[in-house]
Amino acid sequence: MNSMEEKLEVFRELLEIMDRLRVECPWDMKQTNESLRNLTIEETYELADAILEGDQVEIKNELGDLLLHIVFYAKLGSETGDFDIADITRSLNEKLIYRHPHIFGDIEVEDEDDVKKNWEELKLREGRTVLQGVPRSLPAMIKANRIQEKVKAVGFDWDERDQVWDKVREELDELSEEIKKEDQDRMESEFGDLLFSVINAARLYGIDPETALEKTNLKFIKRFNYLEQNTLKKGRKLKDMNLDEMNGIWEQAKDHD
Repeated sequence: MNSMEEKLEVFRELLEIMDRLRVECPWDMKQTNESLRNLTIEETYELADAILEGDQVEIKNELGDLLLHIVFYAKLGSETGDFDIADITRSLNEKLIYRHPHIFGDIEVEDEDDVKKNWEELKLREGRTVLQGVPRSLPAMIKANRIQEKVKAVGFDWDERDQVWDKVREELDELSEEIKKEDQDRMESEFGDLLFSVINAARLYGIDPETALEKTNLKFIKRFNYLEQNTLKKGRKLKDMNLDEMNGIWEQAKDHD
């Protein structure tokens, strides 16, 4: 591993590279906070993919891409006189120290739940509302999970996690009733309630719903590709097969998970 001196030196080199790119590269010269935003989101998802795949080399590479974006935003902030990389880092340091009184203060905690509870209480003391820190642009499933985590920190949660299944069944029954009525708006509303309750159940059982669903997506893609490839090998097309034939190959695909 690199020493602290080496880490500081390569970071200084990164800042110098950014300074030069900003004045010499036509593309870098034109970038703004707004033009970088979508690219930053894309890089974040690429990092998420690498983490899900467990590819340490790609994780390293994608973290580098994200670090570049942070340094880029810092450079833009320094040009307007609003902030620079030192301001960003100093603000982060202060926040970490303030929100970890069990490390830097005299508060005692028993487990990670206590840490999360203290974290939320400290943010409330800063004048923020319970749900204020949930970004509006988060994907709906991730947002639902974060909402539920935050309200749990202030005590708004089930006494026993098994109770959530009554709520899931209740929402499923309500959805079934609206389906019978064929009211599209009400069906959508109840379907959302059902999803929210299922995500709540996932949280209570220590399951990240976004990761769980993405793993299922990848598993489905792998099995469907097997189905398609084996159908083509037989000189046929999927649209020419019936469902029973496709299910037969689908069952074979499960053996290759």
